[in-house]
Amino acid sequence: MRRTLSRPWFVRAAVIGGLLLALVTGGCAALQHEERELTFRALRDAASWYSGLPDGVQEVTLPVPSDDGQAQIDAWWWPANDASAPTLLYLHGARWNLTGQVYRLRQLRDFGFSIFAIDYRGFGRSAGELPSEETVYEDARAAWNWLAQRQPDPAKRFIYGHSLGGAVAIDLAASLKAQPAAGLIIESTFTSLADMAAALSSRWLPFNLVLSQKFDSLTKMTKVSAPVLIVHGEGDRYVPHRFSQALYEAAKAPKKLLLVPGASHNNSMFAGEDEYRQALSELFRLQRSDDPVAEPAAHGRPSKSHRKLSSDVRPTAAKG
Repeated sequence: MRRTLSRPWFVRAAVIGGLLLALVTGGCAALQHEERELTFRALRDAASWYSGLPDGVQEVTLPVPSDDGQAQIDAWWWPANDASAPTLLYLHGARWNLTGQVYRLRQLRDFGFSIFAIDYRGFGRSAGELPSEETVYEDARAAWNWLAQRQPDPAKRFIYGHSLGGAVAIDLAASLKAQPAAGLIIESTFTSLADMAAALSSRWLPFNLVLSQKFDSLTKMTKVSAPVLIVHGEGDRYVPHRFSQALYEAAKAPKKLLLVPGASHNNSMFAGEDEYRQALSELFRLQRSDDPVAEPAAHGRPSKSHRKLSSDVRPTAAKG
């Protein structure tokens, strides 16, 4: 297994951005290669806490375009017990492959979704050695085409992205026309990679000019026509939650912003579970018949601390 680094991928991207700026006159190809390695930090090995495929998960091999013809990526299809459940494309962030996503996948399925999750090229058992911004976008589009065939009802097709996967999800949602989504859910994500680098290093460096991996989510968010749920932990030490506020302001209505006090980069779904369910219900009209999301008290747990919830919802525009 590769050595675990203490700094997150976006800090390393910031360092690479500085190197790119200093060495812009030479060695650009090598530096861009290093930038991609440090941005994605893709792991092949299973997460140490992974104990095997959850019951009911079907492993799928999905063809994707590549420079040498056709490559394949690994995917998991985890259908809900309810055959009429909405479907959700799950796009993970940097470093961890699907084996490190099981808890979040299980919780989203418990929210009432059938889940289709992919490993981008270079992650886990998928083909390829080094992902790029271009290839992760291509992989997401191939996955969406598969999901659209499995679920022909556009009112039951959703996109979810966590961290770097949020940028991939925004790009996908902004590009959809013939196969629209009923909703977009993004969690712990950012406005652009350059903004992240600037926030964690020297703001005066022109990262937008020197970084080859742009992930310009703020610009693309204005092109997303689907309702958007944006979730962020206020205790996120890696990605400042002000980025989610900026994405919320750029998004079209209907939209919601859920800020979870004390939640970290990875646990907003747990720390704000009741409010997460409520937001899904209010924005997308989604609920489970055996566990109504509109009534958090029915879970039999004491209520959690107040979460900040902003919304701009047009009732007639809700889907699902």
